[in-house]
Amino acid sequence: MINKLEEKYTRYEIARILGARSLQLAMDAPILIKISKEEEEELNYDVLKIAEKELTADVLPITVKRPLPKKSEKEIKKLSDEEVKEKLEKQAEKEKKEVEKLEEKKEKIEEKESKEIMEEGEIMKMANPEDEEETEEEVIKEV
Repeated sequence: MINKLEEKYTRYEIARILGARSLQLAMDAPILIKISKEEEEELNYDVLKIAEKELTADVLPITVKRPLPKKSEKEIKKLSDEEVKEKLEKQAEKEKKEVEKLEEKKEKIEEKESKEIMEEGEIMKMANPEDEEETEEEVIKEV
């Protein structure tokens, strides 16, 4: 009986399943196979033996998930210091190009916005200190 189970499960999985199921039975879970009173007395009401009978009858709703390793045939090559420097330089160049592209896009957008403002109408110019003096003189004359 157990040899058939060992083809399907490892001995550790069998131990885990039996332990979990016997704990359930010890906490008054229903028995999943029909056992007569005589068989129960023969098993001496041992929850571990009942769990083993259920496992061999293949009625347990317990599944086993096995994490399997991913097989990889890639060879890992150790990089020399020069190769590392080259890769870092290439990456830095790519980043510089990206920054330049972003700056160009920003300049184009600013130019486009300024053209739209010019077409739409008035642009407020910066006030010069000379202009401010003229307005103050005008206010004084009016008073």
